Amino acid sequence: MKFTHLDENGKATMVDVSAKQKVKRTAIASGKIFLQTETIQMINDNLIKKGDVLTVAKIAAIAGAKRTSDIIPLCHNIAIDQIDVEFTVLENAIAIKSTAICVDKTGIEMEALTAVSIAALTIYDMCKAVDKTMKIGEITLLKKTKEMLN
Repeated sequence: MKFTHLDENGKATMVDVSAKQKVKRTAIASGKIFLQTETIQMINDNLIKKGDVLTVAKIAAIAGAKRTSDIIPLCHNIAIDQIDVEFTVLENAIAIKSTAICVDKTGIEMEALTAVSIAALTIYDMCKAVDKTMKIGEITLLKKTKEMLN
């Protein structure tokens, strides 16, 4: 098996995408943060002292996705066309879904996954004073597509 991020000497390297054509790429990722029912009620009632948890988490997720290549060493910096983050409040968790779109030479799945991760971490940070049992999990790539341009 040949690994794409290793050079001929087995050393880590960034993949050369210079010969690739730009195409429209979409990635959808999801994850969850599990919280106590009381914490979810506090989020719904906007009683968390740090502020509007889901609004702050959405902004953080978008900002984090835009910085993905700064924190993932071999990830290409790409021109992101859109990042959207949605939350579904459940009885004992908040489900997070991110959709990322770009027109570039390489994928956008890392940005979608980063958005979900940062959203969950932001919720954790904002609620840690009231909930010591939170758990982040189930972060996964649901779908990625590429579409040739005209």
